[in-house]
Amino acid sequence: MNDIKTQPDLPDRLSGNPRSPHHVEEVFKHEIGIKFKGKERFDVEEYCISEGWVKVAMHKALDRRGQPLLRTIKGTVEAFYR
Repeated sequence: MNDIKTQPDLPDRLSGNPRSPHHVEEVFKHEIGIKFKGKERFDVEEYCISEGWVKVAMHKALDRRGQPLLRTIKGTVEAFYR
């Protein structure tokens, strides 16, 4: 009678965009946190731990499909469940 729900392992690369091949729906059922260069960020759209980068939206700029333009920032990345 264990009601403990196991959380899936966080992937090396994860995207918040459902159209991306790196989007994993099971992970988004739980609350995720991202630390970038030692500080927690709340605006991360995509990350890759092994390559050391995050993608964040650039203000109000949109691409031709209406998706926000993303800027890649390099540094140390840590992903965790809250």
